[in-house]
Amino acid sequence: MDRMSTAEQAASVVMGHLPTTDPAALREFMASGPGGAALGGFILMGANIAGDEDAVRAVADELTLDPALPPLIAIDQEGGVVSRLPWDRLPGGRALQAEDAQRTRTVFTQRARMVQASGANVNLGVVADIPRSSSSFISSRALGTDPDSSAAHVAAAVQGERGIVLSTLKHFPGHGAAPGDSHHGIPGTDESLSQWRSADAVPFAAGIDAGADLLMFGHLAYTAVDSAPASLSARWHEIARDELGFRGVAITDDLGMLASSGIDAYRDPVANAVTALAAGNDMVLMVAGSTARTAAEMAAGIARAVDDGTLPAARLRDAAVHVMALRMRLADSAAAQ
Repeated sequence: MDRMSTAEQAASVVMGHLPTTDPAALREFMASGPGGAALGGFILMGANIAGDEDAVRAVADELTLDPALPPLIAIDQEGGVVSRLPWDRLPGGRALQAEDAQRTRTVFTQRARMVQASGANVNLGVVADIPRSSSSFISSRALGTDPDSSAAHVAAAVQGERGIVLSTLKHFPGHGAAPGDSHHGIPGTDESLSQWRSADAVPFAAGIDAGADLLMFGHLAYTAVDSAPASLSARWHEIARDELGFRGVAITDDLGMLASSGIDAYRDPVANAVTALAAGNDMVLMVAGSTARTAAEMAAGIARAVDDGTLPAARLRDAAVHVMALRMRLADSAAAQ
């Protein structure tokens, strides 16, 4: 980290996306940070999934500019409704709700091996939200239907993925209490912090205790705690770190969703990225509405924010250290194989 410039640190905390399987385009994208700095991550979406497992792995291989320091290559492989790998026939959320936790652990071990074999090293796949009703859009994706069942299944899923891929909990602090779909706005709730602690917090605490590596912050407004969405809230990051003891990488949900929420204050993805990092995120994710240059623009904007004092240099460094620690773990794991 001491050898990295501000621009390199800024690029290292951006996880972007490019909808292609073209090798040259992918490599150019990953080196599109300021001055050619390498982006720290990439999320595989449907447009990157062509053919079979080997074809996806070939895409992932093109994203790795330096095998000694692999990027975080993520995928939303929950199973069921959200499944990027079409050959994953294992049960997801709703089907696992009726099973015991041991079954969930077994399924997520098998799913993690599929993700790993496809070249990804991060699964954004453990849904810790507690749906309030079966009509909730998150209901079919959640691993449990109440605090205790959700906690048991979430912990089992994290344990199942351990040592195979990096495990991610989402969507903190919990989509269930906030009705609506954050793909189309910012769902809100007036649930108090004490109510949250007794219900929605339970599966996240269980997943953190089980060793989850990443925690995804949702675009959800718990207005009794903070009027800002959790993805941009320093208070919610403080709660995750200080109350729940999370020590891994805090990552935003897709900032493209926030930019398209219809709220003028959130239309600029670069400004959203700076605010998200200042709030305590370690990595900013951008998918919806992005172009081949969006990730580069975000990285450049983050570097400028440090230079002009908008974003403290120490905060960027802390974020980059968290991300780098995971990347070095991946490198050590690969070297040991």
